[in-house]
Amino acid sequence: MSRIGKKEITIPSGVDVQITADMVNVKGPKGALSTPTHPKINLVIEGGVLRVERLDDTRIARAQHGLRRTLLSNCIEGVTKGFTKTLEVIGVGYKVQVSGKSVVLTVGFSHPVEYPLPAGVEAKAEGNKLTLSGIDKQMVGEVAATLRRVRPPEPFKGKGIKYENEQIRRKAGKSGGKK
Repeated sequence: MSRIGKKEITIPSGVDVQITADMVNVKGPKGALSTPTHPKINLVIEGGVLRVERLDDTRIARAQHGLRRTLLSNCIEGVTKGFTKTLEVIGVGYKVQVSGKSVVLTVGFSHPVEYPLPAGVEAKAEGNKLTLSGIDKQMVGEVAATLRRVRPPEPFKGKGIKYENEQIRRKAGKSGGKK
């Protein structure tokens, strides 16, 4: 039995969960999200608590049990609190700024890199930190990963774009002259 799948999800007040044949729609104070269901998974709402149960013990049902519970939990958390990711831009002359619905990165290329933000993701720049926020956890993480790929942190000087809590393993440079 999945440890994650067995956990119940408490539905906070102000959140409306509608279960249809193939989708679960979640509406809350920050917006609305939906996630698909699976035919081998049954969803039960009782007294403000959402339970995810599997119909049989096949490999597919076991695999989907924890996944569907986590997706539903992320939807409920997203419409109540939201998700944030913070990126740091490190390097001499490197900077980040938000102009309208796009992020402009100056990270050592001959031109600034402009990244248009998708709908549902907001960005805020403070100095060398860029904070991305939104209600969809997958979308916020995908935008953060795409921005990090513009200039990933390099191991010698540590320059580049990294996550706020990411540890960069540093390497020693070249040793002295030949003997």
